[in-house]
Amino acid sequence: MKLFTRLAATAAAALATVAVTSAPAEAAQTTDVRIIALNDLHGNLEPPSGSSGRITLSDGTKVDAGGAAYLATHVKQLEAQVRNSMVLSSGDNIGASPVISALFHDEPTMDFLNELGVKASVVGNHEFDEGYQELLRMQFGGCNKTDGCQFRKTYDGARFPLLGSNVYFDNGLPALLPFSIQFSGGVPVGVIGATLKDLPSVVTPEAIKGLKFGDEVEAINRTADILDRLGVKAQVVLLHQGDEALPGAGPNDCKVQPNGAAATIAKNVTPKVDAIFTAHSHQQYNCVINDPAGQPRPVIQGASFGRLLSVVDLKIDRRTRDVVRSQTKAHNEIVTRDVTPDPAVTKLVDEARTKAAPIANKQVGTITADLPAAGGPSGESPLGDVIADGQLEATKSNNAVIAMTNPGGIRADLTYKSSPAGEGDGVVTYGEAFSVQPFSNIMQTITLTGANLKNVLEQQWGQTGGTKILQISKSLHYTYSASAPVGSRVSNITVNGTPVDPAAKYRVSVNNFLAAGGDGFTEFTKGTDLTGGPVDLDAFIAYLGAHPGIAPPPADRITATP
Repeated sequence: MKLFTRLAATAAAALATVAVTSAPAEAAQTTDVRIIALNDLHGNLEPPSGSSGRITLSDGTKVDAGGAAYLATHVKQLEAQVRNSMVLSSGDNIGASPVISALFHDEPTMDFLNELGVKASVVGNHEFDEGYQELLRMQFGGCNKTDGCQFRKTYDGARFPLLGSNVYFDNGLPALLPFSIQFSGGVPVGVIGATLKDLPSVVTPEAIKGLKFGDEVEAINRTADILDRLGVKAQVVLLHQGDEALPGAGPNDCKVQPNGAAATIAKNVTPKVDAIFTAHSHQQYNCVINDPAGQPRPVIQGASFGRLLSVVDLKIDRRTRDVVRSQTKAHNEIVTRDVTPDPAVTKLVDEARTKAAPIANKQVGTITADLPAAGGPSGESPLGDVIADGQLEATKSNNAVIAMTNPGGIRADLTYKSSPAGEGDGVVTYGEAFSVQPFSNIMQTITLTGANLKNVLEQQWGQTGGTKILQISKSLHYTYSASAPVGSRVSNITVNGTPVDPAAKYRVSVNNFLAAGGDGFTEFTKGTDLTGGPVDLDAFIAYLGAHPGIAPPPADRITATP
């Protein structure tokens, strides 16, 4: 009931305020409004390590970037340049977070966003990781029902609305606020939030039980019409959906895969919308895409983990209250670490780090070199190999002969160089392992036929969001040809050196997200004789502890051919 009361109050306030804010005749004809947006922060309060903490420029140069205290300084610098500025977020603020945020149910990250002055955020898929009720707690405050308040004595909630115009209860009623109206420079700006309609495919079913997710374009256009009737002509969209950048694309290039999800949405969103901030794909791009009326508008995304800020400067006609499209400017600003970190945010991050330290800094293993999460030419990654081997070892008692894990569940590199905590080169701490596997997914072993196994591997192509190469244990080998027709790309599948028999049965270990068909791998749902196993993080830590001095495995499990 609180949600609907707030929705009604928002609409009433908008009607009342818009009605009385006509610009005086002597005022300037236009006003400048700057929108500063971040996306996919994922609780990265500390500067991310490895490749996750760098931005690649168009010329291949890499720049260290990210860290909440540096981000706050850059925001203040950007705000100082344009008097009428607002900070927004395109979602996935929380979830899949490093340990200094995740140990406290991401309350430190929400406190940081409050400190940053965020005015509105769309929900991403990771805002639902702990379910709808926990999402409401993030919004309105209170202590976690299981753990209480562990970061501070109380948690007051977000001082900004969490939006989702296409999020509904099963009965069709809205589950979240669809929009927010912000006043900047004496003019109203409507902020519409829409998350990805395919959200059920990237979270566990229990997390979104009782909820539905509708078409993005329909929800945005419907909400834009409401805002227009309220007299709000300047409108922007926070869209938690994105496109894939092409190799070599810099922060302000528009080099993306054609016909991507976000671009398709942008081409069909009503001309009433003046700018679209995207997210979810963790990519960097700065594009201009014409709306259905042929008018250009920015479609932009700022990588992830607080490494970029997406900045759109709008010039708004005070008489019409609409954006002068021809004068819109957009750019991605790198959150460099050569500025003075913000003192208040530094204090907040230090508090979270200190409180998490007894757990986060505990040694759990050692490595001899970096274990990157990114896949090589075939899609196989060193860290993915190690994680899958650990999952197989942890489920041997379930008679598992194969383990497979989704690449999206591997959230950070394991780097050889010591962290600032000073644990030493090659030492892996609990906090570092947690950053790699933060979801607390449960391992499950199922029985698949050889035919099922081949179908699973074929489903790596043609998925929403592009190709997803599963990371596999050393017991499994296969070859694929990316140029072959979909459904016929995989060949030479072997298990422990023996060719797979389509009719034979194999015990396969996956996490519960994949077992439920997550990421579009619906073939896993045909598995039988399910047996539970440990949490994936526990399996990873046990493997690290049992195998000191882990080196990057040879990349010979997946062979890619033309």
